[in-house]
Amino acid sequence: MQHHLDLRTKVIIMLSVMAGLFLVALDQTIFTTSLGRIVEEFNAFSALSWVVTAYLITSTVSVPIAGKLSDMYGRRILLLTGISIFVIGSLFGGMSGSMNQLILWRAIEGIGAGIITANAFTIIGDLFAPRERGRWQGMIGAVFGIATVIGPILGGYLTEAHTILWLTTGWRWTLFINIPIGIIAFLVIMIFCPTLKHEKKPKVDYAGAAFLAIALSVLVLAIDNTEQIFAGLISSTGITLLGLRVIMFTIVAIAVAIFIAVERRAKEPILPLRFFKNRNFILIITISLLFGAAFIGTILYLTQFNQQVFAASPSQSGLMLLPMVGGLVLSSIVGGQLISRTGKYKMFMLAGTALATVSIIFLTALKPESGYFYESIIMVFLGMGLGIVLPVLNLAVQNEFKQSELGVATSSSQLFRNLGSTIGVAMFGAILTAGIISGLGDTNKIPYIKTLSQNPAASKIGSFSDSNTLLTINTPDIKQKINSQADVAFTKLPLPIKTMVAQKFKAQQDNFSSIVTHAFSDGMHNIFVLSAVLMGIATIVVLGIKEKTLGTGKPQETPGEI
Repeated sequence: MQHHLDLRTKVIIMLSVMAGLFLVALDQTIFTTSLGRIVEEFNAFSALSWVVTAYLITSTVSVPIAGKLSDMYGRRILLLTGISIFVIGSLFGGMSGSMNQLILWRAIEGIGAGIITANAFTIIGDLFAPRERGRWQGMIGAVFGIATVIGPILGGYLTEAHTILWLTTGWRWTLFINIPIGIIAFLVIMIFCPTLKHEKKPKVDYAGAAFLAIALSVLVLAIDNTEQIFAGLISSTGITLLGLRVIMFTIVAIAVAIFIAVERRAKEPILPLRFFKNRNFILIITISLLFGAAFIGTILYLTQFNQQVFAASPSQSGLMLLPMVGGLVLSSIVGGQLISRTGKYKMFMLAGTALATVSIIFLTALKPESGYFYESIIMVFLGMGLGIVLPVLNLAVQNEFKQSELGVATSSSQLFRNLGSTIGVAMFGAILTAGIISGLGDTNKIPYIKTLSQNPAASKIGSFSDSNTLLTINTPDIKQKINSQADVAFTKLPLPIKTMVAQKFKAQQDNFSSIVTHAFSDGMHNIFVLSAVLMGIATIVVLGIKEKTLGTGKPQETPGEI
């Protein structure tokens, strides 16, 4: 423990840690806005899924391993390592000359992101007594909320060609921006963060780490972009997508079984199996899993709803989330303060999940005709619910274990929340796809699609039978490009015919936009229903937690409270 450090040093350390965590949170939202430009430059639409999934795999796998290593070697060395890897990945990722290079460096960047995430939440436990952790966990929750808004705005700005000093921005700047912030965070942590000393020589559980990595990697591949990533294998071997997933889940099951066998004999297990004998631990990671899925189901698809219904650009859709982020930041900070004062967390977790559940239920009535005001009111209360729960999950799991186990305990909560988000994206994506395809029917019969199919440039966007492509061509940026190309083609026609053809094309586009928007809204309805169910289940699970009062860190308190 480093509770003895003066407040000034603690604040400096936390600011640097939050700067590193802000990098990770910002990267997840800022980079996605540049994916369209990346596909354009490298002309590699088929490899786009790997750019996202490679980062997801490495960041997921590295979280539990980094958490255990930080308990063994200390947070300082792990944080410095994580920031270094993240900055190097950002630098060379921004310099990539091909899609394969970008995928490689995004995977490396994901390793750094996982290490930073695992330790940023854990280091609070090193610096502060349990009773004090609430306010700092709340501050970190606020950092995530702010990054949610800034990411799309900054990403949209940097992706477009703007001149800053003598340099012209582009999609590569969404990676380069991580470098100066990362260097500053690295220097501050190196100077101010103390080195934790250990009495015994650590023994790394390499076998456990290896089988955990295999299980998590294959699991992510089995549920995220599986069809796109393994399209070549499916077409060349004739294996069905279902058959491939059965094989992959079998591999996951075998890897997990071997992992459990290894952990039973390991002296320093990556994830101690005795943790699962702790009732509260099981309940908290269950809540983390459900919360992660429901959280991504609202944040991600509300952003898409704004883009589709209100024709908002990525930067505009980010601004439209301000009511939610405002509620999230406010409740995170205020909730953290109240938890620190009372030493109680269960009632706040219960209030947060319940409020989020009710808010998502109201989102199920959201339609294209509802208007932004209705959505913004709901988002305020939804943000407040999410903001209360976000920091409490880590605080609750830390309160269950002794100081030397905070890293692995905290990272376990992070791991299950990440898995929940990953499963949620795949699950909700399938629901949305089914809703859109059902609402559109045979896309080949839609006049607008027929017209675009005759345009080779438009066909490069993707397959018009794919729901993601249909949503993409309905976004403002792509519609503007399509309209520009159409204007060039129409100039070759005589004026009377040009006017008639242009009007017909615009009518087709407006009709298609209306059909897609309503089909998308119907799919969103099903997503919000499932999100509300998941968050409701999480609320019920919270009731089963046997709360232990957060300790003040005084020597006379029991080990479980210090």
